[in-house]
Amino acid sequence: MRIGQANSYPVSGIQENLKIIFPDTECAIITETFPIPEEAFNKARKQSRSDIILSKIHNYAKKEKTLDKVLGIIDADIFVPELNFVFGEAECPGKAALVSLWRLRPEFYGKPPNTELLEERSTKEAVHELGHAVGLRHCSNPFCVMFFSNSIFETDRKKSLFCNKCHAKAEKIIKMQEVKSFERQV
Repeated sequence: MRIGQANSYPVSGIQENLKIIFPDTECAIITETFPIPEEAFNKARKQSRSDIILSKIHNYAKKEKTLDKVLGIIDADIFVPELNFVFGEAECPGKAALVSLWRLRPEFYGKPPNTELLEERSTKEAVHELGHAVGLRHCSNPFCVMFFSNSIFETDRKKSLFCNKCHAKAEKIIKMQEVKSFERQV
């Protein structure tokens, strides 16, 4: 789901990368564009509250019965009240996740545009937020995608994949969810 004025060019690359990293999960970036909720924008900070936007994604995700996860992509600066900014936010566990391209763009840091770098950073943050949606918490391994990025340098340092420990946890959680889903169908 594109929120506000998010460009489509990194979205298709992120979608392709997510299919590789989450091959058994029906995760979608919906191509529909939704407006940023007016109530999310904080005029004093000139940022939007990610939790308000995430609740809109959650409402959309509840209606989409065929999808395991829904990722919203926004090209606006977002925050949670206790932090200056966030690259994204997700329900943990849940169906909804959100990633902002705003601070992932090299231009934000005074660098020239770089679509490959933007796609790489966006993929890392998308995997990170979807990891939360699966049920994973932050990891202490600075190279794991589940490491909490407090700066763009930490995003650049980490990989777009789970460390062995987080990968094993994710597989275990996903298998448990599949069993529960199967039991509900029977």
